[in-house]
Amino acid sequence: MAQLRQDYQKFVDRQAEVIAIGPEDAKTFADWWHKEHMPFTGLADRAHVVANLYGQKVNPLKLGRMPALVVVDKEGKIRYQHYGDSMSDIPSDEAILSLLDDLNKERP
Repeated sequence: MAQLRQDYQKFVDRQAEVIAIGPEDAKTFADWWHKEHMPFTGLADRAHVVANLYGQKVNPLKLGRMPALVVVDKEGKIRYQHYGDSMSDIPSDEAILSLLDDLNKERP
């Protein structure tokens, strides 16, 4: 999350919005979000409603929810998805920014 915070403007420059979804209750999530000064949207999803919609996996032996990253275009189509096998299995910001550059080239 710290890297996303640091690179957030690069995502904005590519006409992308970052939305992070966390498994905590709303108060715990909001307290952490504000303490860490996250500049993008965060959504508490304690009941796993959104996580389940996107097929995010839970593995209690590996500390809970596994990382998931989904890129949805402006028409609502999933253009990229990555489901991590461990807490550190997350695509780099550089890889996602490159993907966004490619997607932006497709648009007229």
